[in-house]
Amino acid sequence: MTPPETHDPIVTLVVTPREKWSVCRRSLDSILEHTEKPYRLVWVDGGSPAAVRREIAAEAARHGFELVRTSHYLTPNEARLIGLERVRTRYVVFIDNDVVVSPGWLGPLIDCAEKTGAAVVSPVICQGHPLHEIVHCAGGTCGVKQVVSEDGPERHMFEHIASQGRRIAELRHRLSRSETGLAEFHCLLARTEVAQREGMIDRHILNTREHVDFCLNVTEAGGTIWLEPDSIVTYLHDTPLRRSDLAYFMLRWSDAWERRSIEHVIAKRGLTTRGTIGRRLNNAGWRRRQYLVGPFVDRLAAKLPVGRLRWPAKALMMRGEAALNALLTRAHARKSGEAPVAAPEAKGGGPAPSAR
Repeated sequence: MTPPETHDPIVTLVVTPREKWSVCRRSLDSILEHTEKPYRLVWVDGGSPAAVRREIAAEAARHGFELVRTSHYLTPNEARLIGLERVRTRYVVFIDNDVVVSPGWLGPLIDCAEKTGAAVVSPVICQGHPLHEIVHCAGGTCGVKQVVSEDGPERHMFEHIASQGRRIAELRHRLSRSETGLAEFHCLLARTEVAQREGMIDRHILNTREHVDFCLNVTEAGGTIWLEPDSIVTYLHDTPLRRSDLAYFMLRWSDAWERRSIEHVIAKRGLTTRGTIGRRLNNAGWRRRQYLVGPFVDRLAAKLPVGRLRWPAKALMMRGEAALNALLTRAHARKSGEAPVAAPEAKGGGPAPSAR
């Protein structure tokens, strides 16, 4: 039995699906073990496998947190908005279900927001194993810049992640509580009244650039973003995919979701379809190919007896997977009642493609 709280919490943790289910129990256990009370916890479960659903439901009943479930898969921003509807506290922490937290991680985030007036506070986000040692994101910068090319003015989105790949031990004496320009949705704290403003979390961004768009929305509204190095969490990017993860992973990084997301951002911010954003558009689905399809195809192609058949076979299998991915995306749209997303009017900078 959870002991009664002596005072009301001022923060709600909203945990949402990122790309797989196989590590979410590990994430939940770390939150329950290492988070200082009082706090509220809302766990958003979008269509997890039956075994995961039963396990999280049992923990929700045992520990008294709120479990919100849909029968179909959710986009990350869709899940965040569902969780945000249930937040009544001053602050909300968005955290992905493949993140583990370190002891004492929450208090410094709240303290930073209270003392600086920050709209958003980011912990130092590490990646992989060993836990809490290799930096994934320690703040950074992002924005939209206008440049002049031979074809005239162009608008480009940029993002720079600070200290990625560096060791925490090397940086500890350099990192301090400071204003920054970037936070990632792996884990961040936001003022609830900021996060709940219309369009602050854009439901039309399905799977990529959502953190950049959110940070731009915050700064355009006059809010500040801070880095709090006394708070450390780790994103488990290096845990292998399991069979139960595959369907959601394929949808989460589907060609269709990525193209729709990028085209929406292009139209929303009047971006030129060259540079980084254009390359992302042309390379939609790269995560799926790199981490799932590519290794699988390589293993199958390596078994072919004649070496010269391997490249044609790989190309054929990649085409087949792309067709399967399109079928999966359409099946999800039918199940979830998903409607086509219209792109907003572009903010200058020339014409932009419409969202699909």
